[in-house]
Order: sequence, then C-alpha cells, then structure tokens
Amino acid sequence: MTSITLDAARASSFPSDLMAAAGRVLLAAIFVLSGASKLADPAGTIAYIESAGLPLATFAYAAAVAVELVGGLLLIAGYQTRIVASAIAVFSLAAAFSFHANLADQNQFIHFFKNVAMAGGLLQVAAFGSGRFGFSPR
Repeated sequence: MTSITLDAARASSFPSDLMAAAGRVLLAAIFVLSGASKLADPAGTIAYIESAGLPLATFAYAAAVAVELVGGLLLIAGYQTRIVASAIAVFSLAAAFSFHANLADQNQFIHFFKNVAMAGGLLQVAAFGSGRFGFSPR
C-alpha cells in the first residue's frame, strides 16, 4: 500500500473510532454513576448486598465500587479497554444473577436483561478494542 492509501484507510475509520469512543462513554456512564452512589451510601449498599444473601458483603461492596467507578472511568479513558470491558461484563452478569434473578417480577426481569444487554455491549468493546481514541492497543 502506498502512503496515500494508508492515509485514506485511516481517515475512513475516523467515524468508527468516534462511535467507539462515544459507545464507551455511554456504556460506562451507568457504572460510574452507580459506583458513585454506592460510595455515597456504603451502609445502605452493604445492607442490600447482605439482603441478597451474598457472603462477605463488605468485600463485595469494595469490589463493586472498584469495578463500577474505577472500571467505568478506565473504560471512558480507553485504558486497557479489552481487559476492563471484560471485567465489567462479568460483573454485570454476576449482578444480574445475584440481584435480579426473580424473573417473575417484571422490574427484576427488566433489570436482569438490562445487565445481560450491557454485558453484550461490553463484550463487543472487549472484542474490538477502544478504537483510535483510547490508550489500549486496538
């Protein structure tokens, strides 16, 4: 390929790279906000984790805050995107099965499949990387 062909190929991927960055921000927003709300109310969050019957609620709280807040910010930045998106996808599925598995309740049904859909989007990010606007290898 000549340099003109390479420049044209790079330019044609600009819209895709822009959409990849926008997609990361939109996916991460719910995690950053959720992590911040957990940070603002540790006692309430730990009580909620305990009410779901999960062991080590304090550890689970710390892990949830780390995954949601730190992971969400890293996803926005595009840093280690594939690893971060994979971790948040696993977290989303774990949350779906741990907190929203009562599919007879319509609200829980919606939350369950929202988490599944987010995991799907995150797996797309894990598969295809951050695009040009990130700090990870594509």
